[in-house]
Amino acid sequence: MDKRYEVYCLADRYFYETPDRLSVGGTAAAAPYATAERAVPDGWRSVRAGDWLSIVPVDAEGEARPAPQQGWKVHASATLGNADRIGAIIWDYCVERSVPFKFVPAAHLLHLRNSKYAGRDNSGKFATIYPADEEQLHAVLNELGKLLEGFEGPYILTDLRWEQGPLYVRYGAFTRRMCDNGKGTLVPAIEDARGVLVPDSRDPAFRVPEWVTLPAFLEPQLAARNTTTVGDLPYRIEKALHFSNGGGVYAGTDTRDGRKVVLKEGRPHAGLAADGADAVARLEREKTALDKLSGLGVAPEVRDWFLLGDHRFLVMDFVEGTTLNSFFAHRHPLLVSRPDPKDIADYTAWALRMHRRVEEAVTAVHERGVVFNDLHLFNIMVAPDEQTVSLLDFEAAGSVGDSGRQVMAHPGFVAPPDRTGTGVDRYALACLRLALFLPVTSLLAVDRGKAAHLAQMIAIEFPDVPAEFLADAVAEIERGGTDEQAPVLDAGAPMALDGGGPERSGTGATTAASTSTVFVDPADWPYSRDSMVKAILASATPERDDRLFPGDIAQFADSGGLGLAHGAAGVLLALDESGAERYEEGERWLLKHTERVRPGTPLGLHDGLAGVAHVLGRLGHHGRALDLMELVLQENWQRLSSDLQGGLAGLGLALDALAHTTGEEELAQHALKAAELLGERLAVESTPGGRPRAGLLHGATGPALLFLRLHERSGDPALLDLAARALRADLARCVARPDGSLGVDEGWRTMPYLGDGSVGIGMVIDDYLAHRDDAEFEAARPGILAAARSRFCVQPGLYQGRAGLLLHLNRTTAPGVEPEDIAEQIAALGWFSMSYEGQLAFPGNQMMRLSMDLNTGTAGALVALSAALGDGEAHVPFLPPPRRQPQSRSRHAAGS
Repeated sequence: MDKRYEVYCLADRYFYETPDRLSVGGTAAAAPYATAERAVPDGWRSVRAGDWLSIVPVDAEGEARPAPQQGWKVHASATLGNADRIGAIIWDYCVERSVPFKFVPAAHLLHLRNSKYAGRDNSGKFATIYPADEEQLHAVLNELGKLLEGFEGPYILTDLRWEQGPLYVRYGAFTRRMCDNGKGTLVPAIEDARGVLVPDSRDPAFRVPEWVTLPAFLEPQLAARNTTTVGDLPYRIEKALHFSNGGGVYAGTDTRDGRKVVLKEGRPHAGLAADGADAVARLEREKTALDKLSGLGVAPEVRDWFLLGDHRFLVMDFVEGTTLNSFFAHRHPLLVSRPDPKDIADYTAWALRMHRRVEEAVTAVHERGVVFNDLHLFNIMVAPDEQTVSLLDFEAAGSVGDSGRQVMAHPGFVAPPDRTGTGVDRYALACLRLALFLPVTSLLAVDRGKAAHLAQMIAIEFPDVPAEFLADAVAEIERGGTDEQAPVLDAGAPMALDGGGPERSGTGATTAASTSTVFVDPADWPYSRDSMVKAILASATPERDDRLFPGDIAQFADSGGLGLAHGAAGVLLALDESGAERYEEGERWLLKHTERVRPGTPLGLHDGLAGVAHVLGRLGHHGRALDLMELVLQENWQRLSSDLQGGLAGLGLALDALAHTTGEEELAQHALKAAELLGERLAVESTPGGRPRAGLLHGATGPALLFLRLHERSGDPALLDLAARALRADLARCVARPDGSLGVDEGWRTMPYLGDGSVGIGMVIDDYLAHRDDAEFEAARPGILAAARSRFCVQPGLYQGRAGLLLHLNRTTAPGVEPEDIAEQIAALGWFSMSYEGQLAFPGNQMMRLSMDLNTGTAGALVALSAALGDGEAHVPFLPPPRRQPQSRSRHAAGS
């Protein structure tokens, strides 16, 4: 699970939101610090951006005074208790000396920065100060350091600490500049000695760029940092098992007796839980609980408890086995395209046995007076003989008699606020009954009424599961009244879990037993299409500037809610593809927000301006589309990565399409130039190790698609040769599974999906074979087809989930596709169906919130279902229905 998503669940019940939106409602818990409410003095201005409040000096015209774009900057750490006082001291010091600075303006935002699964690169950073040069840096550290003596705060892992106070220093960016990190992702950038933008490394370790010299006055601080080592411990640390904001978990050996151990680290003032407990306090809770459970055989035994520097360590016996979640990858019977009934029966027996063992372990823990409080698939260790289990990670543990609410939980197992004490564990055991068969209980974080719907699906797919086993789970999950606000995750802020009020029951709607929640059947076309369109439009927020439609958390970091993958452009495209009535207000929003594009906006097809230009051109706004493409071409676009997501392949396709829509021949020449550059790179990137990823969005298949479309324009056979070479490079990264399906090998898993898996490769192979026969590509198609028939997907999305598999099955020209293949994938897409204002919607990445975007959410499902159940014309950009199928070209230009 990607822990980044947790803090985006805190501000809204249905959708991912930036945590700073918590303060929009004006609740007391989100009140700003007194320092943040100070009046800005003359000659200064304040700017709020995300969870920062910047205070900058300005000139007579009100413009920010010239300042370096990068250099040595100072960070101040703070706790929840002293942050406002530290902020006031920094304000007074910096304003008097005209030094720009910024700080986190409210306690709930600082809490989130220091929560357990917040980014370790931001941990502890309460304020940032921007000295003009090294001389001023030294003065700030000396003078402000004395003013802040005695103040505590979390250690800032990315920085070098100044003396023993809360000030830290690192070399990095002062202004927003972005560059590709070599893996197709835009990251903050600084200039190297040649003036070339390179990633501004924010790994949780202090590093000085190779072209920068550490100031002499910082050398003693670096020496002091290096004095604390693990060399004197009686333990040999061999591997890091896990890192969080609260510290690390390490596997090692006790050198005194050779026994395997686990060392768990707690950092003071960091890794905060919902109740404010830091990692050290939580580690103390764990030790207390484990001491009570000693000798029981269902939890690790404590071996040691010590301090190293100011970090606390708990040493436990190593528990042999495999965590319960790990069994899905090789045991779950629905991972294949045609499950064997015997495999389903065997798995059912195993899963029921596992649940009994977990239930027995939890009962034994309760009998010792301990409540686990954080039961989920990742915290259950199954012994090698698969006959016994152990429970891991007792940081949230409490006493049986406690009446407080849960303060930490996995999103798929978080209990509603009316559960306390042993009731929290009973709720998690009920969720486990469902998760063992369909591990999608994160959907309960949006609507607990989904439990009955999941139980219905499980009963169909696993007929040997006893009816009472599922009924008891649903009854426990739904027990109680409507939820209000529940503590959630490890982020330390509230999250609503209620199922909402009665919702519309219409044609094709599925009503989960014992709940008022209604789930629309995706197969009920066109009712489901109309319902998805209504859900999308109901979610729109044209009054906001940061985004129009709610989607993945990436929309807050890439193109400001504009782009194809996660922004307004992708949703407007999906509405157009499905034949919905034009959403003119949405188009006006996109036009307004592209009048002036913020610096650092990505340039690519899926992540940035090229994709927005493509959609605006498709919708007839040619002038704005050309303006945006001109902005792209003014940048150093030739240095983009090679891929379709944000690189040259996607840009080339967008340039070519816009050229033929508008008649601007110069754009077509730039598209050919992009293809030429990609051809030159292909020799290196198609070799083993030359390209870190495979697939349509990030692999060589993206360039292959550009070569193929340009070949269709020109007839140049050399472009077809390049397409074949690129496809072979990605096909070489695929491996066959035991069931014959073909997937992209990522080392620890195989991927079938449209974006990064074999299905995306297969879609371009289909189009290639329309032009030239190829035995290797033909041989790959049955395996790709088998992957697209997979019965289980962890997410519904278009590019990373089931909707993309459905799109391929409906589109492919490979022989062997039967109508029931498509029908089964449509029905299985219904496993993920959710209700938003009574209409059909789908969850996004990680399935903790709904999404309306093209890449991960409802808009993508709309395109896939439109292709399967509509007129067959709906498609994703540059992958229209194959030319060999009868089709109308009246709506869009070929290849668009």
